[in-house]
Amino acid sequence: MIYLSDTTNLPESVPIFPLAGALLLPKSRLPLNIFEPKYLKMLEDVLRSPHRLIGMIQPLSNDNQKDPNLLKLNKVGCAGRVVSFTETEDARYLITLAGICRFNFVGKIETVDPYWTGKVDWKSYKGDRKTGKITTDLKRDDFLKTLSNYFNLTNLQTDWESLKKAEDELLINSLSMLCPFDQIEKQALLEAKTIKERAEVLQTIMEMTIKAEKSFGPLQ
Repeated sequence: MIYLSDTTNLPESVPIFPLAGALLLPKSRLPLNIFEPKYLKMLEDVLRSPHRLIGMIQPLSNDNQKDPNLLKLNKVGCAGRVVSFTETEDARYLITLAGICRFNFVGKIETVDPYWTGKVDWKSYKGDRKTGKITTDLKRDDFLKTLSNYFNLTNLQTDWESLKKAEDELLINSLSMLCPFDQIEKQALLEAKTIKERAEVLQTIMEMTIKAEKSFGPLQ
């Protein structure tokens, strides 16, 4: 098994799992339900690989996902390592990906496999592998007030005491992944260069949603 301590140990290509609305961020975890035959094959191959990486990336549009030859992907995705998997009685896999590092999608590599393999470039995201506490200059009171208004608007529930105690990076990444943002908003959160920038994008999205609700009525 390869020790993924920094970007120099990451492979030049990874299996690609294009999934609209799914956001994986570094140092975060994403549960997935694998059931399509081509992605079952992908998972089997990934589990035999030394790095166990899957490249999560959003398609540019939902319209062309049924025809893989027409599939167009966003430029930026995030690779996750399979850290747990369970096979169900109906031949599905429930897996968990641990976010490792974002990547720029360079292009598709032609293979005989039914799933895509992508050539990827990690250089722009060396900071994703840094360890230790990250400060964001987050104004907690203002942020939590906005978050409370957003949760009330969207009927979301949370453990507020745990949320208040969470470190900035965990708080921002968890909310970015779990809140019901649209595809474009999730891509903007993924592409934010730093946690500080992601926090600003996150707060802006919530504030725009709240403002829209006040202007146009309840969300559908």
